Amino acid sequence: MTDWQQNLPQMKPGEVWLVGAGPGDPGLLTLHAANALSQADVIVHDALVNADCLKLARTGATLEYAGKRGGKPSSKQRDISLRLVELAREGHRVLRLKGGDPFVFGRGGEEALTLVEHQVPFRVVPGITAGIGGLAYAGIPVTHRDTNHTVTFLTGHDSSGVVPDRIDWDGVARGSQVIIMYMAMKHIATIASSLIAAGRDADEPVAFVTDASTAEQKVLETTLARAADDVAASGLQPPAIVVVGQVVRLRPALDWMGAAAGRVLTADPLGNRADAQKDSA
Repeated sequence: MTDWQQNLPQMKPGEVWLVGAGPGDPGLLTLHAANALSQADVIVHDALVNADCLKLARTGATLEYAGKRGGKPSSKQRDISLRLVELAREGHRVLRLKGGDPFVFGRGGEEALTLVEHQVPFRVVPGITAGIGGLAYAGIPVTHRDTNHTVTFLTGHDSSGVVPDRIDWDGVARGSQVIIMYMAMKHIATIASSLIAAGRDADEPVAFVTDASTAEQKVLETTLARAADDVAASGLQPPAIVVVGQVVRLRPALDWMGAAAGRVLTADPLGNRADAQKDSA
């Protein structure tokens, strides 16, 4: 045990930790997550966990892939949940490692309920969700007082792979200045049409962020009206975080990764300083 782990919890045999690995960059792992990786006997990880995060696993740990990707063969959720129960009952220290945060569109709640059903002790370790951390790496803040006071997080498809019919698109369009969507790229034409029909401006800024917070990160800036055509032409592949709202306009000023690569940032992306100068003239 290293010095930094002295006051951190120890995994116990027969226990399951549901841990968020963050959006991709291993540096965004929490200390609790790194601590769990250093102790676990078995690590059951999903498709969105960066392979570099798994390099922190202790020597001798077993890695089990349990990823679920749309349109590809994958394990059923119930089978994954029961596998966690099985491993715990065998006396292993079990780490269920998920991209982002386990309780943000990550099915962590479903797995935890199964553990409760079978009386398996567990711990939840939150992670940085891609809808916040991934956008931060793209230079897009989730909130900014000059653009929005509300933000909505939603999923672009349900368990059957279609746009959820329980989403009140009219309510979302009217009630949230910024909309952040997970798993929405595949259905962006339908979603964009629904938002425009509900009153959103067709020219409202939209950004797609793929491979968020990694060296492969790509960002596409477009508008609601052009979103479907532009993403198709770009060749970008899911998974992606999609953000709709005026916060996208802040990217020319806050794209710190781009600045590191030579991009010249703009200090007044919203034109507020220019407007203030006009008012005072």
